[in-house]
Amino acid sequence: MVKGISRRVVVVDSPDQRFFEQAIFIVRNDAAGEGVTSRELVEEARRIARNYAGGDHGKFSRAWRDLSPAVYTLTGAAAIGLLWLVVAMI
Repeated sequence: MVKGISRRVVVVDSPDQRFFEQAIFIVRNDAAGEGVTSRELVEEARRIARNYAGGDHGKFSRAWRDLSPAVYTLTGAAAIGLLWLVVAMI
């Protein structure tokens, strides 16, 4: 139990409430001193929550995530086979 500490938080509702209801962001104490408005804090928290919830980290990562596990297995086997071939030739 923590006593005597007051913190500012921003609570953002989850766009997909299948697993999470809300995201809670704890605001740094010095954020208010930098001239940041409460609206800017909420927009930044929403942007971050949207990025995490969406999982959209680029086309390349999305393509890898959508591949079948068999492709991962074959890619790994080919890499090991190629490495074995290079070592055997030396």
